[in-house]
Amino acid sequence: MEQTEPGRQPLQTPRAAGLAGVLFALLLAAAIVLIRLGIPQHADETTADGFTDSARRTAVRMALALVPFAGIFFLWFVGVIRAHIGEAEDKFLATVFLGSGLVFVATLFGAAAAAGAVLATASPSGTAPALPTWDFGRHFAYTLIIGYAMRMAAVFTCSMSVIGHRLGVLPRWLTLLGLLTTLTLLFVSTSVPWSELVFPAWSLIVSAYILAVGRRTRPVTAAAS
Repeated sequence: MEQTEPGRQPLQTPRAAGLAGVLFALLLAAAIVLIRLGIPQHADETTADGFTDSARRTAVRMALALVPFAGIFFLWFVGVIRAHIGEAEDKFLATVFLGSGLVFVATLFGAAAAAGAVLATASPSGTAPALPTWDFGRHFAYTLIIGYAMRMAAVFTCSMSVIGHRLGVLPRWLTLLGLLTTLTLLFVSTSVPWSELVFPAWSLIVSAYILAVGRRTRPVTAAAS
C-alpha cells in the first residue's frame, strides 16, 4: 500500500476544464455547418464554378480555423470525462474510449486538411478548381469526416455510454441517448446529410450534465475536507 505524504492533496480537475466539452461541441458544430455550406457534399461542376464565390471560400477558411481548437478542446473533454469516471473505470473499455477519441481527432484534422487542399486550388487565382481536383478533394474530405471520423465518434460515444452504465456515473436516459447517437453515427450519417451534428449535440449534453454534477459535489467535498 502506497502512503500519501502528509498534507499532500491529490490534484483535482480544474473547474474551468468542465467547459471544454461545451466549447468543443460548439466549435465542431460550427465547423461542420461551415464546411457543408462552403463545400457541398453532393455537388457537380456547376458547384465547382460557384466555389469562386468569396462567401464560400470564407466559410471554408472559418471552418479550417475552428477545427484545431475543436480538437484541442476535445482532448480536454476526454480528460474531463475520465476524471468524472474516476479510478474505477474498466481498463478494456477505457482503452477503446481513449483510442477512438485520439483516432477521431486525427481523422478530423485529416478532413480539414483535405478541405484546405480544395480551397488552395481555387484561392490563389480566384478561379474554379479543375473538376478532377474538385471531385477528389471534396470526396476525400467527406469520406474522412463521415466515413471515418464519425465512425470513431460512434465508438467513443458507445464506450462512454457503456462505462457510464456499468459504473453508474451516467443516468439511464443519458446512456440511452448515447446509444441512439452511436447508431445514428454508424448507420445514418453516411446517407443523411447533417446527421453528424448529433455528435456535438451529445457532447454538449454530456458536458452540461458533468458540469451540473460537479457543482453539486464540489461544495460537499470542500466541506468534508
